[in-house]
Amino acid sequence: MKSTLTLEDLGYNEALETYRKEQNIDSFLVGRAILEHKDRYIVKTGNNEFDAELIGNLRFTAENRYDLPAVGDWVAISEYDEGKALIHAIYPRHSIIERQAVGKYAQTQIIATNIDYGLIVQSVNRDFNINRLERYLTICNASNVKPIIILSKIDLIDELMLNTLLDTIKKRIKGISILAMSNQSKIGLDKIKAIINKGKTYCLLGSSGVGKSTLLNLLIGKELMDTGAISERIDRGKHVTTHRELIVLDDGGILIDNPGMREIGITKSTEGLEMTFDDISELSQGCKFKNCTHTSEKGCAILNAVKNGDIDSDSYANFQKMEKERAFFESSVEEKRKKDKDFGKMVKNIKKQRQRNKY
Repeated sequence: MKSTLTLEDLGYNEALETYRKEQNIDSFLVGRAILEHKDRYIVKTGNNEFDAELIGNLRFTAENRYDLPAVGDWVAISEYDEGKALIHAIYPRHSIIERQAVGKYAQTQIIATNIDYGLIVQSVNRDFNINRLERYLTICNASNVKPIIILSKIDLIDELMLNTLLDTIKKRIKGISILAMSNQSKIGLDKIKAIINKGKTYCLLGSSGVGKSTLLNLLIGKELMDTGAISERIDRGKHVTTHRELIVLDDGGILIDNPGMREIGITKSTEGLEMTFDDISELSQGCKFKNCTHTSEKGCAILNAVKNGDIDSDSYANFQKMEKERAFFESSVEEKRKKDKDFGKMVKNIKKQRQRNKY
């Protein structure tokens, strides 16, 4: 890493500086959250790092997860002791990568914020799953993040199999950059380095053991992240990353590593689905009925396209599955919001009744 880092090296720009002045928070230090652990954060300001926590007002007025910092956020801080700081405000985000929170009803989990590119890493061995690729693409498209697909561990297959996989992806996923590399021989690493630009933030996305941390170590040029050994029996790497962390490369790019995600639940991703499956979205305009569900109706342009082979049937089935998830999630959020509102009214009425009973 270069000896002297500036805020610009971390991705700071004129729009953020304008906001800082307009909101009269220019008396505070500017920093970027590079690590999150429960309710504490490591915030980086150039070469300095602070162990930071929220001020009480910011903590208690937060209505949901979006009101709290996440890895990638720009924040206004004040130092109160050596290496200690308080977070007073969160700057506006230009992107948020999120998914359904695992095991939590109608809630989202923020993966990272202020991301420019999503590096979707998938190994060519048993992890390869084109349906999962489309899920990651949908998350990126819904988050205003440009996706790039990276196929890792190509040393495990021959050239014929690699070309077959590439053709399979290109048939279903169009207009997305695809890079292939080997973590062992480093073939393709130069092409990945070539897409990393100074001041831009890249988020590594993918399942456990696909080689994200190994790729990060190769880009950094040293063993910064632990990597697991390959299990010969299952031909898969061990998952070792346990937290999200933002790292600045010598060449100026900014990378965020992530724990592997077994579940990639779709949230309010209507626009993301339309972008990922743009051919399906366009064809839906030609359906006979405006409220066509694209499942059994006569005159459905999409079903006709699937029947004629113009749309891949597996891709359409994956689209349907994710669309159902999206609709269910949105209805669940609305139901939860109504329950919370009703509960709030009940508590308010009880307080009023108790007040009356005093007199």
